[in-house]
Amino acid sequence: MRDDRGVTVNVVGIGGSLRTDSQSERALRIALDGAERAGAKTTLVSGADLVLPFYDPAEPDRSPAAYRLVEELRNADGVVLVSPGYHGTVSGLVKNALDYVEDLRDDARPYLDGRAVGCVAAARGWQAAVTTLTSLRSIVHALRGWPTPLGAAVNSAHVVFGPDGVCSDDQVAASLRTIGLQVVEFATARV
Repeated sequence: MRDDRGVTVNVVGIGGSLRTDSQSERALRIALDGAERAGAKTTLVSGADLVLPFYDPAEPDRSPAAYRLVEELRNADGVVLVSPGYHGTVSGLVKNALDYVEDLRDDARPYLDGRAVGCVAAARGWQAAVTTLTSLRSIVHALRGWPTPLGAAVNSAHVVFGPDGVCSDDQVAASLRTIGLQVVEFATARV
């Protein structure tokens, strides 16, 4: 989306699992579609892109994938995070990626300061989905981001994302797109 000054909003989507085209990655794609429909430029960082060395603040050298992640976040106006629920919380893959946000600590906009962040959790069961969503929102607060008003806990025992990316529940798909839209609306107001 271009604002009155011609600035395009840049939204970075982070999430998924090591399984290519996982349910959580499909949910992320729908949320990013909502951001794109609102006119944003989007970037997907998922699956293999998140296979990073364990974050070590004492080690200044970064792998190419870690460097790309940090640069994408540095240039992001908004972020969408989607995590599978593993044992009631964020997956290690997503958590490690978020640990790399520490590399933004000395930036003019440290961490995720002032950025809208949409949060989505996908798990097989309501308890894991809800507690994972709560964890994501807490992490975003700790990183100085602004969780969007709408977050989504997706129970994959009831909702399926087909190989074509279509969600079996129209209301869930609409909620995911709304999360992407809210990220863009907030980012536009802040850019």
